[in-house]
Amino acid sequence: MRQEYAWRSLVIAALLAFVCASVVLQMLRIQYSPEAQVFREQSALYGRKLETFHPERGAIYDRNGRLLAGSKTVYEVGVDLPAARDKQAIATTLGMVLGRDANEFYDAMMDPPDDVRYLVLADFVDADAAKEIIQLLESARQMAEPGKPSRLTGLALNAHPQREYPEGALASNVIGFVSLEGRGYFGVEEKYNSLLAGNAVQVWVPTDPNRALEIPQVPGGTTLVLTIDRQLQAAVEEILVEALGDYGADNGTIVVMDPRDGEILALASSPQMDLNDFGNYGFIFNNASEFNRALSMPYEPGSVLKVLTMAAAIDSGTVVPSTPFLDTGAIQAGGAIIRNWDDEAWGQQDMVGCLQHSLNVCLAWVAERMGADTFYRYMNRFGFGHLTGVDLAGEAAGRLKVPGDSDWYPVDLATNAFGQGVSVTPLQMLMAVSSVANGGRMAVPHVLYAMVREGRQYSVPVQYSGSPISAETAHTMTEMLAASLENESSSALVPGYRVAGKTGTAQIPGPYGYEIGATNASFIGWGPLSDPRFMIYVWLERPSTSIWGSETAAPIFSKVVQKTILMLNIAPDSVRNELASQ
Repeated sequence: MRQEYAWRSLVIAALLAFVCASVVLQMLRIQYSPEAQVFREQSALYGRKLETFHPERGAIYDRNGRLLAGSKTVYEVGVDLPAARDKQAIATTLGMVLGRDANEFYDAMMDPPDDVRYLVLADFVDADAAKEIIQLLESARQMAEPGKPSRLTGLALNAHPQREYPEGALASNVIGFVSLEGRGYFGVEEKYNSLLAGNAVQVWVPTDPNRALEIPQVPGGTTLVLTIDRQLQAAVEEILVEALGDYGADNGTIVVMDPRDGEILALASSPQMDLNDFGNYGFIFNNASEFNRALSMPYEPGSVLKVLTMAAAIDSGTVVPSTPFLDTGAIQAGGAIIRNWDDEAWGQQDMVGCLQHSLNVCLAWVAERMGADTFYRYMNRFGFGHLTGVDLAGEAAGRLKVPGDSDWYPVDLATNAFGQGVSVTPLQMLMAVSSVANGGRMAVPHVLYAMVREGRQYSVPVQYSGSPISAETAHTMTEMLAASLENESSSALVPGYRVAGKTGTAQIPGPYGYEIGATNASFIGWGPLSDPRFMIYVWLERPSTSIWGSETAAPIFSKVVQKTILMLNIAPDSVRNELASQ
């Protein structure tokens, strides 16, 4: 009998041991199974919710730390529909504070989209209006019966940043703007949109308010420091506005660039717009190319291009400054007759005289002596027909017809030599002519000086786009252009400072040929010649008081130079020469 009980006890003990072993093995299997990792992750997220954080957009400063673009706090006003006790009171309150029709808010709440619990009633509400709404919410809460919700229960405000431009329209053509959706348009805002906007981050955040410190801090977007000098920019914009009125021009552009490194110190283009009211864009501009004429609107530049034609001829050994030329007032080229701007013959000249008097006939003769292959090889090296690579959105490449193109004719060689039949942008001209001012090297124009990210500054290196001419040619051309201005007592001259430059007066092409009496007047120049610190391009569209660049763009250049030397603290030539000799 006892043996029978002993046998049963052993069986039960064995079964219990088996069960215990099975439980232990199952626990180990669960603990180390793939599903266990998922379980641990889910348990870690208990009491949390997944949210997307958008970083604050990076600020934009001028080279001296003046804020050009930043962010301000605005508010989204919405309502939790199931919690809203008195929709009419909410609508009346918002109508009164925001200055809108209360029925608009009431109708939206009474007929919301399907499956919507939280309804946005207004967005981008400024801080003052938001403060007033908050005060009314508090008053309604205090007036409510104990234990009962107030009449404004369900109304909520959520703060978020909005782009703000403290300088309004200043440098608007350079900066661009940001839409309500947070996307940058034009200028720096579009070119560097990804850097400025930063990266949105999705993270699990605790729902317990006592764990608010666990909410991660999302790094803001990259801050940009521009090469623009705010004071010089304001002065140049003022000069442009005055010039448009004084000379009756439709529009205009003035750019100030450092030819040594391509830094754009000021860029003014008309028209401008208050970037805080970007909704007016469609009323100010007819198309996108008008937003910044300096890089988006190619045009036939006229005689300013003679600088590069002569530079190519000297660099290729075709001519030297003393090469004689007998100007008879006309020359036959490609089956057409080329005449001077005044239809006059200027007689015996050298190459300096050809530039000084801006003789079309002489430059056409120079181009013919070079030959099409050499001429267009140099024009290509100067970058015409190609983007400069400037770090602003919307750049246009212009057009340089070359032999072999279906619309190129032999006469184009002659007309291209004095800037007709070829389209360029002011920035292309600045980059190309920087090779003359900068010892043969072309500096790529740019507006970004440095980037600041997480407390560290990253400076932008200087970029060059080749050396189309030699340093010797650059020096020769500079002296020729300076002499031509001095010989004619040009209105571009600045007392105390030696400068070099060239005027341009170009007819405007239309659907049936060139327009009569309508021109683009321009001037490009740089200085001080012993140590160039600035290069300035002036372009006036359709001036009415005078069609000539020498009478419109040249004096504007002088005005800009006087502001530039003052704000950049550039001493007169005599002072700098004396200091250099010590």
